[in-house]
Amino acid sequence: MAGAIKQVDFKIMGREFRVSLPEHEERQLLDAVSYVERRMIDMRDKSKVIGVERIAIMTALAVAAE
Repeated sequence: MAGAIKQVDFKIMGREFRVSLPEHEERQLLDAVSYVERRMIDMRDKSKVIGVERIAIMTALAVAAE
C-alpha cells in the first residue's frame, strides 16, 4: 500500500510554492528548500545578479559545478 500524498507549501526568496509528495518525503523536501534558499540568498548577496530567476539559475550552476 502506498503512503499518503500530502501537499506541502513553502517559500523561497518570498515566492510561494506548493508540491504534492508522499508524507515520508516532507522532511527531505523542507531540508532541500532551506538549503536552496540559503544558497540563493548567498548568491544574491555576493554577486550583482538581479532577479529571482537569474539568481536561481546562477545558484543551480554553482551547485552543479561543486
